[in-house]
Amino acid sequence: MARRSPRRKTSTRVPRSTDAAPVRAGSLAAVVLAAGEGTRMKSARAKVLHEIAGRPLIEHVVRAALAAGASPVVVVVGVQGDIVRARLDKALPGAPLLFVEQTERRGTADAVRCALPALAGFAGTALILCGDVPALPAEAVAALAEGHLRAGAAMTVLTAELTDPSGYGRIVRGRDGRIRAIVEERDATAAQRRIREINTGTYCADWPALVAAIAKIKPDNAQKEYYLTDAVRLMLAGRRRVQAVVYGAADEALGVNSRRQLAMLQRAMNERVLGRLMDGGVTVIDPATTWVHDTVTIGADSVLHPGVILEGATVIGRGCVVRSGSRLSDCRLGDGVEVKEYTIAAEASIGDGSAVGPFAHLRPGTALGAHCKVGNFVETKKAVFGEGSKASHLSYIGDAELGRDVNVGAGTITCNYDGVNKNRTVLGDGVFIGSDTQLVAPVTVGARAYVGAGTTVTKDVPEDALAIARVDQKNIEGWAEKRREKMAAQKAAAREGGIPQ
Repeated sequence: MARRSPRRKTSTRVPRSTDAAPVRAGSLAAVVLAAGEGTRMKSARAKVLHEIAGRPLIEHVVRAALAAGASPVVVVVGVQGDIVRARLDKALPGAPLLFVEQTERRGTADAVRCALPALAGFAGTALILCGDVPALPAEAVAALAEGHLRAGAAMTVLTAELTDPSGYGRIVRGRDGRIRAIVEERDATAAQRRIREINTGTYCADWPALVAAIAKIKPDNAQKEYYLTDAVRLMLAGRRRVQAVVYGAADEALGVNSRRQLAMLQRAMNERVLGRLMDGGVTVIDPATTWVHDTVTIGADSVLHPGVILEGATVIGRGCVVRSGSRLSDCRLGDGVEVKEYTIAAEASIGDGSAVGPFAHLRPGTALGAHCKVGNFVETKKAVFGEGSKASHLSYIGDAELGRDVNVGAGTITCNYDGVNKNRTVLGDGVFIGSDTQLVAPVTVGARAYVGAGTTVTKDVPEDALAIARVDQKNIEGWAEKRREKMAAQKAAAREGGIPQ
């Protein structure tokens, strides 16, 4: 077959974004195909459960469908379907989601057929989306549906043009530029394989028309599967309008079939997230080495240095600085916070104007008030710091409550575990803890009290008291000189006796 000329193509190009109003409520549904195993991933985990930008692939797709106005969204599950459902129910509580199972993987048309009972009586427009295409934005999905409705088509196919189309079904067009067929690569002729326009697997269709076409599809192909692409052929044969629209950002419309593709889309999604943040007033010094989940929120005038990783439901306020090598997961930062180099924090909160790091470790349950300081090589766990409190050097503060303006000296340890239970340490407002102190919990140090350096505190300390618990110093004059003389004599005796040194 001769290669068609691009000038003859009459299809509409779907923009990367659109301001079009969503379709009328209740007139748009979506079917998300998520039953495949993904053997090329070589994983014990179902393909759609692999994550990009902090969410499973399937969640990105379902969110895009919902944002485009689809209700309900029918998810066709198969491999690890119970896990897929649990993840989506947790991430999207109350969303109009329905789940159906494809017990045997017999092709895409068979997968859509499994959704028929869930959409019984539905007579509107349906999006058909692949659960492994996470980068297609909601705006593009909405534009596809709007364009489909404006054209009055029975079915619309989203296509893309690739330099290397290997592995994808090809879009065959007639001399008038209209779509004539979709041919899977295994069934394509040599001439058809040279076509660069491919089927992305994303469709929009008049649901009753699609249901009628699916009923006629037969597995007459190399794989003996029920191809959804055959619905295009059947609709054209029935003189129904089918259109193919080209999506300009091809990389966003493609699915994940391997670990390499997962990595490539991960970078693409990360660039999108960072772009959104920079457009909102965040400085990202080196986007190539900065990784941020799309679940993260950052205020204007904050600065991310190279090598920063921000994960989960992390929220960062305005005017913050996160320096190189730091990793924050599910954390909340107020305004004006500085996170210094190589700080690790998870499920922690940091108040306005506080400073953390370098090389600090904030474990879950840490809550720092405003203007606090947690310095280098300090580890905290379930520790609450009142405003202005500080632990600046080489300390472990676990299962502790610190009042306002507490100062914890270097080398302090809260001995919170007795072998059975975790016990709590309470330090009142204005407490001063000297260096190399051990606080053996459960113990309370009253407000404004002092604890001398090197003290092991095993009993409560009253307010305004000084606690000292250490052996009195004793100096033995001449002891070191006598020891050196003794050691020299022992060495001389050994040499005279022939004893090897």
